Amino acid sequence: MDFSDPKRKPRYLSKILMVALLTAMCVVMLTQPPCHRRTPSVFSIHEPGVTHVLVTGGAGYIGSHAALRLLKDSFRVTIVDNLSRGNMGAIKVLQNLFSEPGRLQFIYADLGDPKAVNRIFAENAFDAVMHFAAVAYVGESTLEPLRYYHNITSNTLVVLEAMAAHNVRTLIYSSTCATYGEPEKMPITEGTPQFPINPYGKAKKMAEDIILDFSKSKKADMAVMILRYFNVIGSDPEGRLGEAPKPELREHGRISGACFDAALGIIPGLKVKGTDYETPDGTCVRDYIDVTDLVDAHVKALNKAERGKVGIYNVGTGKGRSVKEFVEACKKATGVDIKVDYFPRRPGDYAEVYSDPAKINSELNWTAQHTDLLESLRVAWTWQKKHRSGYGPPQAMVL
Repeated sequence: MDFSDPKRKPRYLSKILMVALLTAMCVVMLTQPPCHRRTPSVFSIHEPGVTHVLVTGGAGYIGSHAALRLLKDSFRVTIVDNLSRGNMGAIKVLQNLFSEPGRLQFIYADLGDPKAVNRIFAENAFDAVMHFAAVAYVGESTLEPLRYYHNITSNTLVVLEAMAAHNVRTLIYSSTCATYGEPEKMPITEGTPQFPINPYGKAKKMAEDIILDFSKSKKADMAVMILRYFNVIGSDPEGRLGEAPKPELREHGRISGACFDAALGIIPGLKVKGTDYETPDGTCVRDYIDVTDLVDAHVKALNKAERGKVGIYNVGTGKGRSVKEFVEACKKATGVDIKVDYFPRRPGDYAEVYSDPAKINSELNWTAQHTDLLESLRVAWTWQKKHRSGYGPPQAMVL
């Protein structure tokens, strides 16, 4: 005779109960209305007709202006910035202007963290990258060269590795005329030999070389645009964004920032470093490009980028202006008789640099429109007067 095991029945019952419970849970989940289900973010989906651009350093001076232009042109934008040089205030301005869902997101992250960068690429469907994020002061680079090589060269490598791993094939790279060093002939063309003379220029050239080498590999199939731009001035003509370097960086900043600080009384006067260069008035000669024109070049480069091709372009006006000329224009723009003191030249600087923009002119149909130095300074001064402490005190962030 067979006798049933008295312990077996409870086991069967427990299994049946577990199956019934799991089935009920699945039914409940599947019958929930759509509003109760977790839908993927629009930023994680490639949407037909929408180009999603990652803007690194988008809280900074140039990056924020580029993000503004992209958003105005109906691109989807993700900004990644660690705010070491950028401003949360600029992000807030952009968020207020483009508050509708799916237009703009901000991610606080450091490009020096490969795991964080890889996670950002894994969670977002990027179509292109505009890589602005970088420390960018010539004088500071001579004092902290290792920081510049890490921040510019190494971080660019991290971005490229993430792009390769996640099949993002379009890169617009923010480079600089500092990669040319001090050429023997003017104006500078894209074929001018690159012999940078300071760590900033060297780090940027190294990053360019890495990008170019990778773009030549069979697996890359990349669309690459490298924009080497000259001295950036100006601000958003509608007064929404401007340049607001952190106070501790003022001594390394752009000459326009120093002029405005002097006009506002933040500093006692302007320090002009170098009056013995081989130029008409002894001061450095530079090609000053308005930030509005600069971001227009970036958008045109993005629209013209083609897989398997590399474009390298100088972005400048083609005209050099001396530091003394610049200071006089700044005095007129601000209406302040700025006190000027002259000092020995700054380490790593070069005498004369201005561009030949013929190539970008013919291939991208780009020409600088805002070439009136005085007018560019007036526009920037209007923003500075209304924002004496930059974008104001830091605000709490919800990430």
